[in-house]
Amino acid sequence: MAVSQARSRDSAIRYLKGVGPARAALLAQLGIERPEDALYYAPRRYEDRSRLLAIRDLKPGEAASVRAKILAKGVRRARRGLAIVEAAFGDATGVVQAVWFHQPYLAQQLQVGQEFVLYGKPEGRGPRPGSGRGGRLQFAHPELERVDEDGDASLHTGRIVPVYPLTSRLGQRWLRSLIARLLDEFAGQMPEALPQTLRQAHDFSDVATALRQLHFPDSWEALEAAKRRLAYEELLLLQLVLAQRRARMTATIKPHRYQLDGPLTAGVRQALPFTLTASQTRVLAELFEDLARPGPMARLLQGDVGCGKTVLLVFLLAAAVQSGYQAALMAPTELLAEQHAGVVRRYLEPLGVSIGVLASALGPPERKRQLARIASGELSVIIGTHALIQRPVVFARLALAIIDEQHKFGVSQRRALARKGAHPDVLVLTATPIPRTLALSLYGDLDVSTVTELPPGRARIRTMWVGESQRQDAYTLIRSELAQGRQAYVVYPLVEERASPAPPARSGASRELRAATQMAKRLQADVFPELRVGLLHGQMKPAQKERIMRDFVAGTLQLLVSTVIVEVGLDVPNATLMLIEHPERFGLAQLHQLRGRIGRSHHPAACLLMCETQEESVRQRLSAFVETTDGFALAEKDLELRGPGELFGTRQHGWLRFRIASLSRDRDLLELAREDATALVAQQPDLDQPSLAALRQRLGQLQSLRA
Repeated sequence: MAVSQARSRDSAIRYLKGVGPARAALLAQLGIERPEDALYYAPRRYEDRSRLLAIRDLKPGEAASVRAKILAKGVRRARRGLAIVEAAFGDATGVVQAVWFHQPYLAQQLQVGQEFVLYGKPEGRGPRPGSGRGGRLQFAHPELERVDEDGDASLHTGRIVPVYPLTSRLGQRWLRSLIARLLDEFAGQMPEALPQTLRQAHDFSDVATALRQLHFPDSWEALEAAKRRLAYEELLLLQLVLAQRRARMTATIKPHRYQLDGPLTAGVRQALPFTLTASQTRVLAELFEDLARPGPMARLLQGDVGCGKTVLLVFLLAAAVQSGYQAALMAPTELLAEQHAGVVRRYLEPLGVSIGVLASALGPPERKRQLARIASGELSVIIGTHALIQRPVVFARLALAIIDEQHKFGVSQRRALARKGAHPDVLVLTATPIPRTLALSLYGDLDVSTVTELPPGRARIRTMWVGESQRQDAYTLIRSELAQGRQAYVVYPLVEERASPAPPARSGASRELRAATQMAKRLQADVFPELRVGLLHGQMKPAQKERIMRDFVAGTLQLLVSTVIVEVGLDVPNATLMLIEHPERFGLAQLHQLRGRIGRSHHPAACLLMCETQEESVRQRLSAFVETTDGFALAEKDLELRGPGELFGTRQHGWLRFRIASLSRDRDLLELAREDATALVAQQPDLDQPSLAALRQRLGQLQSLRA
């Protein structure tokens, strides 16, 4: 079918026949601005309208397709002039009624004797078994497709039919028809990014065939093959970007060399009050091996909550300083930066290492002094927040850059810190376990080390899901625990109710979300007047937060009411109980981080989830959280239930804007794409073979869009 005066897949879609400015604006809301966008606009589901039933085999409430002729038609007027179009359709086995409201024009389009394929859910009573009589079925607003002269009805019925995500004022039939027209006009223009060798190796079709089968598949098997081929292409492009980045990093020679065995690393090892676990020992060897290589380190260090990653950083910092260089450690919050500084000072200051903290809370005079000490090299270890990557910060000899809780920073911020030195070694950390597919996508240019063991002596954390009726029991448990000299947290999703008004709970309850500020006052005044209750949230001034934190660590405060700010960086071994209000407002990874604030000693610990819900997705998440304390298992479950867009803020992450691929579904394809990308870049670092021209062009588009 000819489409329009526009002949390029890159033309603005508004100029296509039947679109125009108004519909183009609606399509833009779906991300469709060019014909190519429409071809890659994947249906959200499909309806199997391919199996035609005889009218006698229709069942009430079951969607079905039938092929029948119009036996009679008519229009009647209901109250207030409502036009109701009615028609009787028949085949050799019986008659079924169809009715349409508010569509009087159909009376002119439907003619007795015409043959149609109808699709919908008939309602009413079917015929009595064996009699063919006694009952009347009726379709309300069925999909209709006229059977043409050669007996074909091929777009909206009688086949596997795509159902698209829509915005208001766009209909399924109109969008389906538009995409069918665009496929006819433009599918053949789409560049074939996959070289023939890869298509043959994996039995993939050409791109035009894959796009046609994505929208109007001939079979379920053809649909699955099309989705795999298109998803693989997206994942391959991503992995090629990362493979080229890895290759450039490997080819770089860093100007610094390390003394890995020296007085500082020996002093740290001697000062340890514990023995490293086998997992810590293995990972430390991997990190030191990276430092010893001629090229700069580019590694992700991950491990479950409380597995002991920070002490490994101390060894790396010691190695850098005893080799005559500076090291920087960047954390997402001042609270976490101070926590790191406390640990690092404990081990390195007695060995004569100068350590400084750089954060936005510093006053101008102190900040100026710190910047001068960094620039002169007087400070060997600098720990800070985003302040480390600001322009006035100049290092004398930065060789090691460490970024903690990397998912709270962007890739550009990681690079900004690395640019403060001459090809420094870069290590990024996360205490939020990352599913492998997400790690290969977000951090695929990095090597990965994983600490898999918890230090010995940690108590297992009991996790319990309780309802509102058990609130007083929960308070009794808190009071009992604190009477034994322990400490506890109560965590809320909001600071103040008025700051973020919440809808009623999904279960239908009308009460508002409890918020930290109001509840801290109530818990102190009405529930635990005999206890010392503190409040911590992100809107406090840094000095306030630091004072509250010190008081809780020292035991001056027994109960800490907090928002999610305690998610990372707070290490209070005496805290053994946590009550999380409205856990449905948190993801599994965040809940796991919160739970990691307790159980950090040999004392038994318990985590209570206070939630009333009937929503199945919430019940699945909370049940999974109750059943396991394995952070990696929970991360995989979170990916499965919520998808990558909700994890680690990746909804805004350019790398994950896939049109077809799904990290939770296409794990095997991601591994395959990574292997193929690595092999391609090893053979052709610049992909400059003529057979790779289209792939190189698509790669350039991807890099420019996601720079």
